[in-house]
Amino acid sequence: MTLRNRFTLISSLSFGIVSVITFVVIFIAYYDSTKLSYFDRLKNTALISAIYYLEKDELPRTRHLQIKKEYNHLIRNSQVAVYNPNNAVTFGMNLDDPNIRPEDLRRARTNGKVQFMADNQFYYGIYYPDNQGNFVVFVKSSGDSFSSQVIRLLIIMLSVLAVGLLAIYLLSRYLSRIVYKPVSEVIRRINNVSETDISQAITSTNTHDEIDELIKSYNRLLGRIGENMLLQQNFINYVSHEFKTPLAAISGSLEVFARKERSPQEYKEVAEEVLENVYEIESILNNLLLMSGLSKIEKPRQLFRIDEVVWKVHEKLQNHRNRNPSMISVKLEVSNFSLLEYHGNETLLYLALYNIVENALKYSENRPVLIRIYEKDKHLAVDVEDSGIGIAPEDLLKITETFYRGKNVGAVKGSGIGLSLSESILRHHGIEMGIASELGKGTTVSMVFHGD
Repeated sequence: MTLRNRFTLISSLSFGIVSVITFVVIFIAYYDSTKLSYFDRLKNTALISAIYYLEKDELPRTRHLQIKKEYNHLIRNSQVAVYNPNNAVTFGMNLDDPNIRPEDLRRARTNGKVQFMADNQFYYGIYYPDNQGNFVVFVKSSGDSFSSQVIRLLIIMLSVLAVGLLAIYLLSRYLSRIVYKPVSEVIRRINNVSETDISQAITSTNTHDEIDELIKSYNRLLGRIGENMLLQQNFINYVSHEFKTPLAAISGSLEVFARKERSPQEYKEVAEEVLENVYEIESILNNLLLMSGLSKIEKPRQLFRIDEVVWKVHEKLQNHRNRNPSMISVKLEVSNFSLLEYHGNETLLYLALYNIVENALKYSENRPVLIRIYEKDKHLAVDVEDSGIGIAPEDLLKITETFYRGKNVGAVKGSGIGLSLSESILRHHGIEMGIASELGKGTTVSMVFHGD
């Protein structure tokens, strides 16, 4: 069932239920009030009948004739019966009515009155003490008029209910078309999205309602899907390119090496070169595997010192072969040493810092790299500064995207993974990362440890 049909059905049923309850209450109230009105009229008739029959001997003849003339239309002998103490009809012609039982006469004498309905007739009896004796006056009236009124009211209510249900159904259909028109428009736009460009956004309605929020959520989802598809499309190209260089170097070295006998020194140099290329391939694979599962890593609660991690990175990169020992320097400017303690995954943070410092070394053009540890707004901060080639402003906006590399990297090897991976690890640990760079003058990567 569509939302439009469901809305129409629910609104129609709701109106129908409320209308039925309202009509039932009105019908019951009308039924009771009309019945009470009939009994009140019979009560007046009973009192007049008592005066007419039982006060005849006490009223002047002219007065009695006047009463008879005025109330003759109310008093009909066939509808009135005056019972004496022996339950015999003394006045009136309503003789042997099976619906008036001795029990009813007794109740009238006990309670002063009695009223009931039987065989579509209204009955009302009163106890009337008189100098001639104590009497019970009973009057009755046909219920045909009452029944016709009730039936007429019932027909009117059912007709109004039927017309109302039809009207609310048609109105609901019309309103549902208006209400769900934006939804239909969104569906149409979604169906028109090109399969070749799934990231194409649909136009927002700018109505600041649920439909507008749905469109924005859809566009955000499409954006993420488009990014993932683009990432998948570029993944093989980047990985193939990065693997091709070290593999070509390995195969070329081995082919040249296998043509003739070599000296032990040459064997050692080729082995070291091949091993370095193998390590590069292994590093790329490890980073890719780590990135693929980083979002699933739960936050660890391990306490360690940031400065110790920095020194481990320093030692690892400083001992790299053919690297000047003075290339990396560490400056500790922290007076509150408790800031150096941090909760997190030490291995991941080591990898993030390693990638950042290694990038600085690669693009520093053999100039020194400074790792500065200091306090900033009562938080620990770490800056990695180099005086290398820098990053162009247009590249700086995308530099943390996976596989993205600046246009000025030249022949420097890289996969475009390290900085993206570092940014993901730092974000995962609640560490703010910022990059400031000036083309040709260097780059500074700043990290502020706000807390775990």
